[in-house]
Amino acid sequence: MLKQQLRAISSLLTSITLIGICTGMTSTLLSLRATIENFGTLTTGIIMSAYFIGFLFGTTRAPKDIRRVGYIRAFGGLAALAAASILIQAIWIDPIVWFVMRFLTGFAISAIFVIVESWLNTMADNKNRGTLLSVYLVLIYGGLVAGQLILGITDPAGFIAFALVALLINLSLIPILISVTVEPTTHEPRKVAISSLLKVVPLGMVNAFIMQACYAMFYGIGPMYATYIGLSVAQVSLFMASFILGGMLAQAPIGLLSDRIDRRIVMSFCAGTAAIMAFVLSQLDASVAWLIYLCVGLFGACALPLYSLGMAHTNDFLEKDQMVGATGAIIKVGGIGSIIGAPSVAALMQFGAVNYFFLLIMVLTSIVCGYSLYRVTKRAKAGDQSHSAYAMLAPTQTSDELLTTLANEQELLDEEYQEAQLDAESQDDQRPSGGASV
Repeated sequence: MLKQQLRAISSLLTSITLIGICTGMTSTLLSLRATIENFGTLTTGIIMSAYFIGFLFGTTRAPKDIRRVGYIRAFGGLAALAAASILIQAIWIDPIVWFVMRFLTGFAISAIFVIVESWLNTMADNKNRGTLLSVYLVLIYGGLVAGQLILGITDPAGFIAFALVALLINLSLIPILISVTVEPTTHEPRKVAISSLLKVVPLGMVNAFIMQACYAMFYGIGPMYATYIGLSVAQVSLFMASFILGGMLAQAPIGLLSDRIDRRIVMSFCAGTAAIMAFVLSQLDASVAWLIYLCVGLFGACALPLYSLGMAHTNDFLEKDQMVGATGAIIKVGGIGSIIGAPSVAALMQFGAVNYFFLLIMVLTSIVCGYSLYRVTKRAKAGDQSHSAYAMLAPTQTSDELLTTLANEQELLDEEYQEAQLDAESQDDQRPSGGASV
């Protein structure tokens, strides 16, 4: 049964693996090229944050468009948009242009993940959903690692690296466009407000905000930091690949462990260890490259699973019909953290505080560690921790139901805006024209 389902979604998995390779290459490529072009650390941080702005916008706006035109056609258009935005960045080297194109890339990639994950959830059932999603995550991570390694043998100062990314994005179209899989359907979930989650599961919200900020810092400014401490382009690629590989290898064991003991204890241990590794990394330079790779791999092994652990912890205290809505709320909170993260650390580095890169990450992960332990003293462990953590960590987490939630929220906003406009026009019509008020 599982083999048949894997065969049925092989086209989706192939497409998303190619997208993962492109995602892994792009952020490091742009960070290195920005350094070569002397954009400045703060400017680079702002450019990198545009990706997360687009990503957040894509998860809240794109679902409505996807439902209107269909999954396959939407995938084709979005992939073309992502490829075009990459090529424009290679042709037109300008911070403003790069900001806009980076925004479009984030929008397109987030919507592509909506499509693929919705499709994947439809093909899976309750017996093997965790297994299928874990395969999906391993392929995503594998693609990210492969992207870093491919970048290590290219020249970020040239055109070929950008063209290769665009080529791979276009190749990702082929498997999904020739797929005969039936498009997913949608269902009505229960909406969950962010304010409600802050009261019910505050740790989940704090963890999502802080860890997504840390990820944005590392992916956006990490390559630039690595060049500042003396690593070559090939070494920077290994630096980034070690981080992702560590997270890929640790994701499943840590997820399984968190299903057996209090997730908050696991979160505290992972965050504390990540803080220690961040401090060690802040003291190293290019003279001990092998030790940097080892420590950044351990850092990734502890830091990357934290977002999924927080998501699973949040679901432990919710009803089943709340989980999808809660995922949408967490995506928004995490997106805000991502938007703030890269420019914040870039601003510090802009003023000469290069060593503060990992020290700031150390402080943030220490907050997660301490707050996790604090919540253990304030609330008992959830009665049932059976929700798998496998499905939670990817560039985003979506499903066919979340797609409906986000689209419906956008429709409500549109309706409220139209009603407000009609009210304003009605008041203007009733207001007397001409004459001065006495």
